[in-house]
Amino acid sequence: MLTIYAVSDSIGETAELVAKSVESQFPGSIIIKRVPYIKTAEDVNKFISKIEDNSKAMIISTIIMVDVKEFLVQRCVEKGVFISNILGPVIGLASKLLNKQPEYIPGAIWNMDKEYYKRIEAMEFAIQFDDSRDYNGIKLADVVLIGVSRTSKTPLCMYLANKGVKAINIPLVPEVPVPEELYNIPGRKIIGLTINPFELIEIRKHRMDKFSGLNSSFQYSNDARILDELDFAEKIMKKTRCLTIDVTKRAIEDTALIIMKSIGSTK
Repeated sequence: MLTIYAVSDSIGETAELVAKSVESQFPGSIIIKRVPYIKTAEDVNKFISKIEDNSKAMIISTIIMVDVKEFLVQRCVEKGVFISNILGPVIGLASKLLNKQPEYIPGAIWNMDKEYYKRIEAMEFAIQFDDSRDYNGIKLADVVLIGVSRTSKTPLCMYLANKGVKAINIPLVPEVPVPEELYNIPGRKIIGLTINPFELIEIRKHRMDKFSGLNSSFQYSNDARILDELDFAEKIMKKTRCLTIDVTKRAIEDTALIIMKSIGSTK
């Protein structure tokens, strides 16, 4: 068993992602340990002293600070531990091509800037207004997703939130009145999610298999019921004159990209 240490002078996420990419090629043969915030020679010594079997260990480093990076390499050579600094060569090449010195700021990619806080705000928004918990979110949203159950509305809202887009979803059910707020916003802010009826039937039946205790009269996966729901949803979408996207077999990332282009988001 090989142990890969993902070492960084920041949180270590980049190094860990690279380590996981390596591990995926050797299933069951690699253990990954993240080692964040190695910022001083003392930190390096403490870390190196904890490596037990040098012949079964390697280090993937994203340390930026030159003196710490060089000292880590020195200690690895002394102890016979293999090390790869994945950022060094790339930063060096970029520096040469730009004829400019890098800033050497640890964790610069993870700095908490305005975009970071915007994403957090969008995440909180998506959770607060998920599945019609509060229709007041409609007028505050960047985009409103409408569609029948199992058209990926909630996962899409969460994905969009991670891009800084405030999204709310409204499930369309024949027995439930559509909120009037939906008709008081520009149609361009509304996205209708459609799906092939046969695909939806299979999705719902698979979903129902997980709840074997439900009464057989439950209509959730009934063919006729699903067609009624889709017909109802189509009428609402036509009334709002919204853009519709067929999500059948479509990846969430692909659907999200179409939505962001539609609402003019460049995130």
